[in-house]
Amino acid sequence: MPVIAIIGAGPGLGAAVARRFGREGFSIALISRDQSKLDAMAAELTAAGLTAGGFAADVREPAELEGALARAAAELGPITALQYSPLPSRDYLKPVLDMTPELALEALQFSALGLIHAVRTVLPAMREAGSGSIILINGGTSVKARAGFAGTSVAFPAESAYGEMLHDALEDEGIRVSQLVIPGGIPQLQLPNGIDDVADRIWGLHANAGPFRTMLIPLEDGRE
Repeated sequence: MPVIAIIGAGPGLGAAVARRFGREGFSIALISRDQSKLDAMAAELTAAGLTAGGFAADVREPAELEGALARAAAELGPITALQYSPLPSRDYLKPVLDMTPELALEALQFSALGLIHAVRTVLPAMREAGSGSIILINGGTSVKARAGFAGTSVAFPAESAYGEMLHDALEDEGIRVSQLVIPGGIPQLQLPNGIDDVADRIWGLHANAGPFRTMLIPLEDGRE
């Protein structure tokens, strides 16, 4: 059975993606910091007839993140799809004149370095299988810096650059690497089916080869 690991799983987008991939026969590995919340999410998915488990980790702690992914693979099977979508701390949304080197480093650990550790954990099995997908979910500061959102304006582009290089390096191996940019909060985007429309778009990125970056809406229509 294929497995999706959702890093940054929560009751909004993470749960919607879990349901969407679950309908396609995927087992679901939920990864975030709070084990009790993960257990509650996994219980809801299991009650709906899906296979799911929660594996707690802080993306800023490499050993925790790599361990969670390893436990998920041991329990559910090799990771077929990886979604990297942890929700940035509000500290990363401070004005540029308030950003310290320490905060910039933490933002980079959260976004770029966390992704690198996750990819290096799941990629060997994907390459052995000759298939898989890695999907980055980012806000608008991944493509346009904003002085009021300094941390993500520094860290998201680094994450994006790594993802785009992976896309180019792996496209001939049957492994799709893509990024969905969501400018602004999903509830404010007024999509016809709300968050389920976003989950459908993410499923499409997994299922179909395409360019690295997809904009959920044009950047000028969103906010952050």
